[in-house]
Amino acid sequence: MAAAAPSTACIDFADPNDAGAPRLRCAFGQPQRILVAQTPGQVRPVLDAVQAAAEQGQWCVGFLRYEAACAFDAALTTRAADGPLAWFAVYDEALPWPPHDPVVPPATVHWHTGMDRPHFDTALAAIDKAIRAGDVYQVNFTAPLVGKLVHPGTASLASQALFAALQRAQPGGYAAWLDTGHEQVLSVSPELFFHWQAGHLLTRPMKGTAARGHTPAEDARQAQTLQTSAKERSENVMVVDMLRNDVSRVAQPFSVQVPRLFHTEALASVWQMTSDVTASTRADCTLAEVFAALFPCGSVTGAPKVKAMQLIDALESAPRGVYCGALGVVRPSPQGIVATFNVPIRTVTVRQSVAQCSIGSGITADATADGEWREWQHKRAFVDRASQPFELLETLALVNGHYRHAPLHLARMARAAAHFGFEYVERSNGAAAQALAALLVRYPQGAWRIRLLVDRHGLARAQAFALPESTQPVKLQLASRPLLEAHSEFTRFKTTRRAHYDAFTPTEPGVFDTVLWNEQREITECTRGNVAMLVKGCWVTPPLACGLLGGVARALALQSGQLVEKVVRVDELPDVQEWAFLNSLRGWIQAQKV
Repeated sequence: MAAAAPSTACIDFADPNDAGAPRLRCAFGQPQRILVAQTPGQVRPVLDAVQAAAEQGQWCVGFLRYEAACAFDAALTTRAADGPLAWFAVYDEALPWPPHDPVVPPATVHWHTGMDRPHFDTALAAIDKAIRAGDVYQVNFTAPLVGKLVHPGTASLASQALFAALQRAQPGGYAAWLDTGHEQVLSVSPELFFHWQAGHLLTRPMKGTAARGHTPAEDARQAQTLQTSAKERSENVMVVDMLRNDVSRVAQPFSVQVPRLFHTEALASVWQMTSDVTASTRADCTLAEVFAALFPCGSVTGAPKVKAMQLIDALESAPRGVYCGALGVVRPSPQGIVATFNVPIRTVTVRQSVAQCSIGSGITADATADGEWREWQHKRAFVDRASQPFELLETLALVNGHYRHAPLHLARMARAAAHFGFEYVERSNGAAAQALAALLVRYPQGAWRIRLLVDRHGLARAQAFALPESTQPVKLQLASRPLLEAHSEFTRFKTTRRAHYDAFTPTEPGVFDTVLWNEQREITECTRGNVAMLVKGCWVTPPLACGLLGGVARALALQSGQLVEKVVRVDELPDVQEWAFLNSLRGWIQAQKV
């Protein structure tokens, strides 16, 4: 059960009882020993050893894989595990969190989805059939993303670099980084599994998701919609009922309570709904018994748990591993021990430079394939953001020593910086303003295209390129397929991450740009600017909700009344009388669709 292996770890956990309290931020050197369970029969002894070590003043950091469920109940069906069922490093002390993030080059991962839309639809149809038959009420269905981790350093440094990027993309919550020697686990989970201290047990299941809004007003509406949605509330309450039942197995009589229900939490890319279930545990309760009562968390299985896990086993193609298991820390306390574990969602594992990150959602009777598919895209935004370095970008015109709409561009860049967590100051002495001011001295005459870039540290640079006059009208072509990333944050905000646009760059001679459309067949924008259409005598442009960049020229045209927002679908294009392309760089340009 015990073995020697090099390992390092760090924990960055919120205080479950007080969101405003200091976070538990600890780093760990080499462990005193490693506790490993390779078989179901070894899982409980490992947890007993973890509890004993913490009671003797040591710190234990580790995880249980989802496939450890059968160690507590043989009826909980899973696939065969692809690693140890339980793994914990035991440390004599916790060290201070490093004063700065590791100074290492950024890591890059190009992800490949493990499930296409047809297979997704087939799986959801099977789940819906089981729900209609009364076999289950809810099933948490997941699929992996797989990618190659590219980095010039060692496996440990590569995973540290990716973990730092993941924390920037998904700040807060219950984050942990572990290096077992065989694999690295990088978790930025926002979900608390349980916190157990001085006989008080707190669980906080997370069920219910909505995308963040494009504007503060829309964001507030999204939160309100989530909190009042009958579907999302029923999904949440199903899990709460399951957790109440699970917690009661180790609770003192009549102590199970639900002090908070349907609480909405703002994450970087989504709103999430959580509820609290608490209890006072029996005086003789052990850590292994807490796990036996709760594991796996009902939020990542479904209800009833046994039937849901059987369906998961039949429909999912690979073991979940640490994802949807439990990851956390058990530490000494004057009252005995303190055990805090997350549910490892928003979690990446790396083995020999192969990274895996799974995405999932709870499927109920009210679920639709389109809605769940969109939810998966919103949920994966955190890992997409962290997987490739990027800079904020603004393109503006400098004409005879005057910047066109510079304050609006700087304000838009500031909004993007706030969204992505970049360090940025919009004041006149800010780095971006200084970079623009420097170009004024060098280019006092003529027309120039200015490319303004800001990195995550707030460092700015600007480049100037000659700006030739635009020949009108320009020719626009219609995209032959939908832009799948229409609702991505890299579409809503302007950055150097433009591969989704570059894939639609025109190749036909004389074609200026491509008119894009989303999966709902709604027109969105062009790859380099917004689009305007004359429909029934009125100039219209697609609303931001269709999935597009809010251009500066577009905003000014809407403000002046030159444009109004209207959804225009692909099959309505014969009604378009005239076309125009517009952006801040070139203004309003007459266009023709070819």
